[in-house]
Amino acid sequence: MASGTLLSKGRYCARVGRGAGDILAAQHLRTRAFGTTALDRDTFDDFCAHILIEDTEADQLVCCFRMLIMEGGHEVSNSYSAQYYDLSALGDFQGRMVEMGRFCIDPALNDPDVLRVAWGAMTTFVDGNGIEMLFGCSSFAGTATEEYLDAFAMLKHRHLAPKCWLPRVKAPDVFRYAARLRRKPDAKKAMLGMPPLLRTYLMMGGWVSDHAVVDKQMNTLHVFTGVEIQSIPPARKKLLRGVASGVT
Repeated sequence: MASGTLLSKGRYCARVGRGAGDILAAQHLRTRAFGTTALDRDTFDDFCAHILIEDTEADQLVCCFRMLIMEGGHEVSNSYSAQYYDLSALGDFQGRMVEMGRFCIDPALNDPDVLRVAWGAMTTFVDGNGIEMLFGCSSFAGTATEEYLDAFAMLKHRHLAPKCWLPRVKAPDVFRYAARLRRKPDAKKAMLGMPPLLRTYLMMGGWVSDHAVVDKQMNTLHVFTGVEIQSIPPARKKLLRGVASGVT
């Protein structure tokens, strides 16, 4: 594989971006995927590793995300997520952490292999850097909560963060679904309403904040999501590493 390549599967290749040109390409893809008018960029782009998944046959960038490595919980206040969540509970986490952010897939594409390659690349990156916790913001499209009530009810009943890591409210506009919802979730409706990225986090044993941030600038609702690497179910870990090694 070429230098910087994390994973190659079929027509797709995942690699770590190099230089300003790769960062700009990721920003343009994010702009299309998120539907923003201005170029999607911020100061965190300068400090992150950018993972690019390319269609080698079409010579096209089809997916990207960025990874911000921290040496432990004492650095978590410097993360993107810390702008929206009080993450002081994570300050005592011992071990390397990485924030996965700005995940997007070309909206014109509908190929499940892209998501599989992305998670294989993430696994390679996490293993290669000795990461013990993966976290980020998982987004629901739009800011209306009604169509996602079953999904939020499912998060409340099955996937809330352990109290020792639970993020507190910081953003001015939030939906406190864990406190407000009393409904029993309809499992089918819940999974239909769950974003694909969040579904994958949950299958890895991930957990979420007890509230969603209403982000009107990005036109999303998002929940803080964390995965402790040692807590990933063995079967899921084996599957991810199988994808990462090219064994499927």
